[in-house]
Amino acid sequence: MENILLVCSAGMSTSLLVTKMKKAAEENDVQCNIWAVSQSEAESNWEKADVILLGPQVRFIESKIKTMVKDKIPVAVIDVVTYGRVDGLAVLEQAYDVIDAFQK
Repeated sequence: MENILLVCSAGMSTSLLVTKMKKAAEENDVQCNIWAVSQSEAESNWEKADVILLGPQVRFIESKIKTMVKDKIPVAVIDVVTYGRVDGLAVLEQAYDVIDAFQK
């Protein structure tokens, strides 16, 4: 079971996306934990995650987050169009694609 952490400005703008991702996971029989936090809470949550996805509005912290996790887990920015559409399935697929690419 994968642990997917979403990071955004205040931790609230991704709440609907998390809900949609959980629904997509359930519909596709994918077992995972998905949660969102603000950028200030990322440091206390990253060690519980298998992947960190950043909301497009915080893409500027990508290098900071990558430095923080020290290449232990993958970090990626959610596509702005996918994020804007609140496409839970697409973001869920992105999370697994990022994990797969990281493990190769």
